[in-house]
Amino acid sequence: MQRLKSHRDFVTVLKTRTKVSSKDLVVHFHIRSVNQQIDEIQSAEKPQVCRRECAEDTQRRLGLAVSKAVGNAVARNHVKRRLRVLAKHYETLLPQYCDVVIRAKPTANHVSFAQLDQQIARTFTSIAHKATKHESAKHTVSE
Repeated sequence: MQRLKSHRDFVTVLKTRTKVSSKDLVVHFHIRSVNQQIDEIQSAEKPQVCRRECAEDTQRRLGLAVSKAVGNAVARNHVKRRLRVLAKHYETLLPQYCDVVIRAKPTANHVSFAQLDQQIARTFTSIAHKATKHESAKHTVSE
């Protein structure tokens, strides 16, 4: 699973306002369209960059938002490590070209790994369900 690194990518995901919540997490997601990816790749100036971006854009991307309300730096890094492991484990549940930002609520620091595991599985399954529902609605409108 690739990582969301640029501020622009985070803002794009958060502006779509599609999210799934659980007790200790809020998961924002955005599914990049294939046409959008082709336009971005064709506008690239260097062919080497184009090939690398093309390979990366077929991946799902993850961004983490863990505020100081969660705890000190050690606690925040601990939560981020746990979320990265779980997101990588359940990434196959997500649709292709999906960008995800996981925002940890302050209670995420005090939750067991097993509870976070259940919450990530539930939220990623919900994202997949919403994405397929959205895709089927798009196809019925275009027909």
